[in-house]
Amino acid sequence: MSVAVVFDSAGTLLRTYRVARDILREEMLIEVETTTITFGSDARVLVVLHLHSRDVIDAPPDQLLSTFFIERSVGFGVACSRRVIPAEEVANHLYADKCARVSDMQACIREVWNCCKEESVVAMNSGVILNMDIPGIEFTVTTGGRPFDGAKETISKLHRMGVPAYIASGDRVTKLERMGDYLGIPRERVYGVATPSMKARIVEDLKEQYDKVVMVGDAINDLHAFRKADLAVLTEQQSDRKPEVLYDCVDRVIRNVSEVPGIVAELLADTTAPGENATI
Repeated sequence: MSVAVVFDSAGTLLRTYRVARDILREEMLIEVETTTITFGSDARVLVVLHLHSRDVIDAPPDQLLSTFFIERSVGFGVACSRRVIPAEEVANHLYADKCARVSDMQACIREVWNCCKEESVVAMNSGVILNMDIPGIEFTVTTGGRPFDGAKETISKLHRMGVPAYIASGDRVTKLERMGDYLGIPRERVYGVATPSMKARIVEDLKEQYDKVVMVGDAINDLHAFRKADLAVLTEQQSDRKPEVLYDCVDRVIRNVSEVPGIVAELLADTTAPGENATI
């Protein structure tokens, strides 16, 4: 039997430090779940920006973020939202916002960097949460992540078992590819800026290639992929504060990503020998 494992990135393979700045209230929110904030309103959409942290830090603090994005031709990807919002509508609000300043994103980047700068391997991403009812940028966000202890060994064990590992994440592609290089996951198996529906589609497509597909994730944006997978695994390694709906739809709950190879080994062993009756 052939098996493939799809991993989310932040909170699943990576211990992730997330901060957000509430633009309207001028407040910093530390160690937050950006997907939880996003799913708090169906008018919100989490947008991943294709930019480098250094370029933001070097920009004038008082400059409008929208102006900075236009001048630097900063592209974007929609990471998640509760409802389908056309990219054109997202772009209209992102590039026309009149509230958020470069300093709002600089504050997020500095907070994350101060926390993660001692790490040997760090993946940083910045973005915004738009609110289509405002309309405009409601939060600036930055995340910084390092591989969980045991993550690299987990991927190696799976590969030795002949089980390919994939990454499907809402994070920026270039950052994910570098992290995949470190973990030993080929770039052709890394899918970035993946919305919840895209993650589910990736799982469905892989089910055409493999007998069983396992989805490993940690947050509400993995829900659709969990429901499509043959085996859904929720990890609490980052945090055990999860929406109840996640526990209701998964098959296994783990505390450490290093438990995944054992679960896959059980799945591989749970095959019926010729002539035996299957137990369901």
